Amino acid sequence: MRLHLSPEDHAFRDEMRTFFTTAVPQSIRDAVAARRELTREQFVETQQVLNAAGLAVPHWPVEWGGRAWTPLQRHIWHEEMMAACVPPPLAFNTTMVGPVIATFGSQEQKERFLPPTANLDIWWCQGFSEPDAGSDLASLRTTAVRDGDDWVVNGQKTWTTLGQHADWIFCLVRTDPAAPKRQRGISFLLFPMDSPGVTLRPIELIDGGHEVNEVFFEDVRVPAGNLVGEENRGWDYAKFLLGNERVGVAPVASTKRLLAQAKEHARGLEVGGRPLAEDPLMAARIAELENELLALELTAIRVVANSADGRPHPASSVLKLRGTELQQAVTELVVDIAGPAAVASSAEGDSTVPEWARLATPAYLNFRKASIYGGSNEVQRQIIAGSILGL
Repeated sequence: MRLHLSPEDHAFRDEMRTFFTTAVPQSIRDAVAARRELTREQFVETQQVLNAAGLAVPHWPVEWGGRAWTPLQRHIWHEEMMAACVPPPLAFNTTMVGPVIATFGSQEQKERFLPPTANLDIWWCQGFSEPDAGSDLASLRTTAVRDGDDWVVNGQKTWTTLGQHADWIFCLVRTDPAAPKRQRGISFLLFPMDSPGVTLRPIELIDGGHEVNEVFFEDVRVPAGNLVGEENRGWDYAKFLLGNERVGVAPVASTKRLLAQAKEHARGLEVGGRPLAEDPLMAARIAELENELLALELTAIRVVANSADGRPHPASSVLKLRGTELQQAVTELVVDIAGPAAVASSAEGDSTVPEWARLATPAYLNFRKASIYGGSNEVQRQIIAGSILGL
């Protein structure tokens, strides 16, 4: 199967490619290519460059910065951005809370939050998972009790990604403990992270990094006007949000880029007097991953071609499932290519071990999370069985 873009789509791809490779600072793109950790300032700078050009939230309603693109154009935009090593717009803002506010929020909430959300003047974090409510999100126990003009929030969230940078949190809370179904009685609240009673505590990951956090709420008062949509309808909004999240959690272009880098590393290493890339087992392994990524890319094209009314296609679960498996497989490949050098992850910058080899193990460990976030891969298999296979 060969993909043929129309002349208009070719021109659109060239436009995106030129912008991403010229407008975003090279220093930021170099950091992404080298897989270094970006600073908060680098994320903000990139998104503001994109937003100024109208390229930060193309999937939003046009009145709030959207572009009314076709699904294929949005796919090209995303893939060219990844291929150019441009940090994508912050997902918590652009694919999670932004679309929820644009779809279910009041006019006042839209005017107040959407422009600074698109421009990353507000950095959002996600308050969904709890110690006993991860993939089984409906069992969440954080409560919000109405007290006059406020909601009073008590409870705990965990795995709050980049919460240390966040200005605001969008939070699922239980507002009706007596609801007949666990999915009912949940509401969607917005409040600042510096509200009295909010405490953030870092979680050190297995790769040594600080990417996620625990967040505790003790009698946090939230104005009633910060409730999104209807009281006790938060589960519906969460499903809408998670459907959007899963569409973008398997970026083909960035995985292809990492695999291409792995091939270059393998060509530069000699084993038994010849490049590692020429070893039959290594060559077969790389070729298999290339074929799998091509199949995933074709699936992504089919998904975007069959999406309608802005609703995520059920096959987005296939993209999430297979895409994250391939991300993990490629990071494992890089570790294997690095060999003994992969244990030098704690080496200082003056180490003789190449930077890519020092980063191989931390990246491999970090991507263990990919099959869990956005709905675990076990949950995706259930969705595929029910929604696609009809089992």
